[in-house]
Amino acid sequence: MANCHVVFFPFMAYGHTIPMADMAVLLASRGLKTTIITTPTNAPRFSRSIQKTINYDHQMELHIIQFKDAELGLPAGSENPDQPVSDELLSTFFEAISMLQEPVEQFIRESHPNCIVADMFYPWSTEIAAKFNIPRIVFNGTGFFPQCVANAVGLIDHAKNVQSDSELFIVPHLPHEIKLTRKQLPHFESEAFKGFLKVLIEAMEAEVKSYGVIFNSFYELEPEYVHHYREVMNRKGWHIGPVSLCNRNTEDKSERGKKSSIDEHECLKWMESKAPDSVVYVSFGTIVKVTRSQVYEIAMGLEACNEYFIWVIKNEQEQWLPEGFQERTAANGKGLVIKGWAPQVLILDHESVGGFVTHCGWNSVLEGVTGGVAMVAWPVMAEQFYNAKLVTDVLKIGVSIGDVEWSATASCDGVERVAIEKAVARVMGGEEGDEMRRRAQVLKEKATAAVKEGGSSYSDLNAFIQDIKTFKSDS
Repeated sequence: MANCHVVFFPFMAYGHTIPMADMAVLLASRGLKTTIITTPTNAPRFSRSIQKTINYDHQMELHIIQFKDAELGLPAGSENPDQPVSDELLSTFFEAISMLQEPVEQFIRESHPNCIVADMFYPWSTEIAAKFNIPRIVFNGTGFFPQCVANAVGLIDHAKNVQSDSELFIVPHLPHEIKLTRKQLPHFESEAFKGFLKVLIEAMEAEVKSYGVIFNSFYELEPEYVHHYREVMNRKGWHIGPVSLCNRNTEDKSERGKKSSIDEHECLKWMESKAPDSVVYVSFGTIVKVTRSQVYEIAMGLEACNEYFIWVIKNEQEQWLPEGFQERTAANGKGLVIKGWAPQVLILDHESVGGFVTHCGWNSVLEGVTGGVAMVAWPVMAEQFYNAKLVTDVLKIGVSIGDVEWSATASCDGVERVAIEKAVARVMGGEEGDEMRRRAQVLKEKATAAVKEGGSSYSDLNAFIQDIKTFKSDS
């Protein structure tokens, strides 16, 4: 396997770079040569992953290409998700993304890799791969279930049989009865999103033409949908996750992504003073924008439910907290507010944490599963409403926050404190919460087994390596 070279080309958002960096480490651990293509601003975030591969046959390498933000009038460092691109500049941002095609093509021409694993947001990478007769593997950051639901939703006319945006309809041709409403489906009406919608359509078309899709998932999590994707949709896909499980020690877990804004020992000390399953963890990821009024309602809901909590907020949201909130919750030991980046895997893995209020990004759902916690599903955007259905209706390890609407602008708003208090109470207390945690613990054990030698993900990674190694001789 030493002569096999895999190039990774992640999208800049943390939800995409973190699992792809873990994938690169995973392949390096199997003796493959791995290179990550990235931009100068994003290069430093791969340093820990590179360090992990220092004793392997091939240390992971970076290939740096320039992101032409200044040329197009974008703010400096626009490729870094810490400074979200405004809706008005979204089309310009994707224009800058398309300008990466030439330097990527040049690198592929010079390095002759066996394949390129490229993010969904680089649809033109399928053309590059075809040009050099190598497979393009898509990474879209989701699981099999949301891909199957999205495909089925795309085959029906939702307006035909429903009278309103709030009326439930059954998504056809799926292994389970999945019900959605029109307002839970993606919609991009505004002018600002026309460019983004074009990229999404191109991404879907390129995915069908690509060699296959690699998933950060494991068979036992969604077996019917692995089968549906492969046999009914007739697509090639490999499950090699949960890739977060390659982070074994406390330091790896605490600095997954970037350095935490809280000292991990301080965080651990606080959690260790709490009983098992007594803490609820609240986080909406890096992209979701929680509005001023929603921050206030979450704070009031958390105080009212009287559970121990760890809540991750963005730095600018601190001023929106109710007066005295932090002082009160710190004084009675009830709450820990983390401003900035939190060591999520470390927190969810801790025995004191029993519940997770989440936006249902795929990474968060997987990290919740591998932590064995019950979840409050509070989707906002992208495929999160589909992921929420997996959590609540298929796996039955969580409850829904209630009637929320899909947001093109990634805005989290409109849920009142009473709904928050009730949902948290359901996952944290009583038989219902215990039952959800019991199911989640079973999945946690299956996830751990999946990545070990002989496990479903370990075996599928072997199949993936074999497929890309033999691709040239087959074509």
